[in-house]
Amino acid sequence: MNITEYTVEKLQDPTGILSGDRYEFILQLEEEEDDELFEDGAVELKVLFFVDEKEMKVLNYHFHNSSQDKYLDFALEDEELQEIHSFCSSHYASEEA
Repeated sequence: MNITEYTVEKLQDPTGILSGDRYEFILQLEEEEDDELFEDGAVELKVLFFVDEKEMKVLNYHFHNSSQDKYLDFALEDEELQEIHSFCSSHYASEEA
């Protein structure tokens, strides 16, 4: 999995009920033609990432084909999920810059 671009946005909790901060990442992915994710159009991964003083974690994620505007039913393997976690933990603060 190769991340070619990304955007990150800190989500606001208007109620103030939720603890920690949540960030929405949209990761543009480049896949090999023989990969099961490969489809015509751009595949992106939408990630909801949680951060507080004790932990950081991926809350959920969805693959999305942006050119066809449809969600794809795929799951990340454990090592891919760890890669996404590492990427998000390294880049969430760029939203606040």
